[in-house]
Amino acid sequence: MLSNRMSCERIGHGGASRLERANTLASFDAALRLGVDVIEFDVRAWRGDLVLAHTIMHAQAGSRLPLSVALGHLAAPEFAGVGLHLDVKHTGVEWQVLDALASAGVLSRTTLCSQLPAVLDRIRELEPSTPVGISVGGALARTTRRWGDWRRYVLAGIAERRFDALMAQHRLIDARLVTEVGERGGRLYAWTVNERRAIDALRRLGVHGITSGDPRLFA
Repeated sequence: MLSNRMSCERIGHGGASRLERANTLASFDAALRLGVDVIEFDVRAWRGDLVLAHTIMHAQAGSRLPLSVALGHLAAPEFAGVGLHLDVKHTGVEWQVLDALASAGVLSRTTLCSQLPAVLDRIRELEPSTPVGISVGGALARTTRRWGDWRRYVLAGIAERRFDALMAQHRLIDARLVTEVGERGGRLYAWTVNERRAIDALRRLGVHGITSGDPRLFA
């Protein structure tokens, strides 16, 4: 994470998903041109390979970018100052993801995220120094994941150093959450924000980073 560049990191969702198809090299290049601090993208297994895809349907749709190709592109010198947020979509691929990141030489600038605590626990076991962030979505996602008192659960995890960060759907964020995460030594990121007014409001609250599909909105 490159917090030294600015107090609120500018994170490109899928690269620049409002301008180019998410999770593609063209989207990553667009995000770079627009000056993001971090590029966020998704990884899952598909027929024995690790590919960039948000959902199973995206993986089935074709034109799947292999993780190794994506990381080779992001390891190029022009991306050296850009951090990575990699969202791991399911269990069972943690070691392969870490190995791919290490092989590409980008593990040291990557935060691994997931809505599944088991994924993050396994990553912590395998590579304790790699930052991990728990992702919490809207009402439907929380119901699907059977979240109860998600705030209490996440804040306890941050305090116990189980999680380094909270990646929260932006409507869940308020001043109290910003304070509580900060008091426990965690970082708070908002996703996915595609309105300038909302970006400005979140900056004023003091979040550590904001994810947008249109990095032009950070200007």
